[in-house]
Formats: sequence, C-alpha cells, structure tokens
Amino acid sequence: MLERVQKIIANAGLTSRRGAEELMLNHKVTVNGHVVTELGAKADPQKDHIKVKGKLIRPSLTGSKRYFLVNKTKGLLSAVSDPMRRPLVTSLIPLPLRRGLHPVGRLDFNTEGLIILTSDGVFTKLLTQAGKTPKVYHVKVKGAPTAEQIDRLRKGIRIGNIQTAPARIKEIERTREGGNTWYEVTLLQGRNRQIRKMFDSTGHSVTKLRRVRIGHLTDRGLAPGQYRELTLAEVKAFEKPAVPAKEVRRRPRSTIKGHSKSKH
Repeated sequence: MLERVQKIIANAGLTSRRGAEELMLNHKVTVNGHVVTELGAKADPQKDHIKVKGKLIRPSLTGSKRYFLVNKTKGLLSAVSDPMRRPLVTSLIPLPLRRGLHPVGRLDFNTEGLIILTSDGVFTKLLTQAGKTPKVYHVKVKGAPTAEQIDRLRKGIRIGNIQTAPARIKEIERTREGGNTWYEVTLLQGRNRQIRKMFDSTGHSVTKLRRVRIGHLTDRGLAPGQYRELTLAEVKAFEKPAVPAKEVRRRPRSTIKGHSKSKH
C-alpha cells in the first residue's frame, strides 16, 4: 500500500513527520537507491527499500508503537544521537526496548522532569502542536521578582524576535536560606529555554527547573531516572481537547538525592 514517504518514516518512530520532511529536503532519504526530496512522494513500506541516513527502515518497525514516560535527570540530552557523544535521555530505557524511540519535544540538558519517548511519529506531532498540551514546571529563581514583573511574564513578553504566549504563574514557596523563590509555571506554548529567558528578563535567574506535568500525566510515583510505559487509555486521552492543567499541590523537592535506576 502506497503512503507518503515522510509518513512511513514517522510511523517507523525515527522522528516526527515534520522531522522526516526536513530529512528528505536535506537529501537524507532514499527509496530503492534514489534520493527522494519531493514531499509528495509515495512508497510501499512492505516492498520498497527506504533508507534514512543510509539505514534501512524495516517493515516490522512501522507497526511498532510504544510510549514511555521518563523522569529525566540533569545532564541528559533530549535527542536520539549527539555528535559530541553526550549522554542521551534514551539511555534511561533498557536497550532491548530502546529501538525506534525518540523524545517528544525537548528538555534542556540541565532541566529535570517529565518527557515522553515514543516510536509513534503521529503522536509526537499531536503533542507538539502549539496550545494542545499544557506543561507544568516547578521553577526556583534567585531572589524574589516583584508582583509587577511576574504579572508581565504572565501576559507574555518579547524575547528576541519571539513574543511568548500568556503563561500561568503561581508562587509556591520562598526559601528561608537565601530568600529564593519557587514558582509553578504552566505553558501551553513553549519556546527554546523560554522559562529561563523569561526570568532572566526580570534579573532573577533560574537555579532549578523541573517539568512535573505533561497534560494529564504527572511525575507522582516516578522517581528521577525512572520510566514507565503508558497505558492505551493514557495515550488516547491526549486526543481529547486540551483543558487547563490543575495545580500540582505539593512542595517542590529542593534537592535530589542521587539518581534512581530505571525499571526493568
């Protein structure tokens, strides 16, 4: 059965459909030995030899869809490969389960918390649509921004050439030592390093950043460095219209004592 080449690549779990299109435009995809750059090109995943960066997509992979929720620790890159050979978030998943997985979106190298790994490119596209899935973060900043500064961040600010979307920001706690402040920040549309840049604009830089919720999924019961497989019901729930994320009512963990081992 003929399908668009970018859809075949996405269904194989190598990347999102948009990522597959970029690979095609960059001459990284071949079908039966011929480079394919036309985004409307079609192929049969069961009959044609489709390669991405020289590696053959096996038909058996195109029907394999897996979904894992991972509590990322600091010092892991949200990618499937890295020319600098930095440790990857996929390393938290045992090797036999890791094939074909890619991160849904990104968390900064030094940011902790929840990220989804999947082999489903269509699911990735769904979750990365702006305004579709609320994401909640716990943020510790130096000192205490003024109420006016926080209100400005809530309404959205200009960062370079980008205007940030409105954000929900609630103060959680002020630490006794150093007078630093924890906030809960909810974003429906996030940019690269957005939260760090937002607070930098107030003169109160971020010292800790942790994602604690993605849509209806929370980090409750999932220690740093651990993962779990999502249920079918949890995956299907993302197809429903987005609703405002509820507050994650707990005190933020100010420190992390070691890294927990991944489940096996």
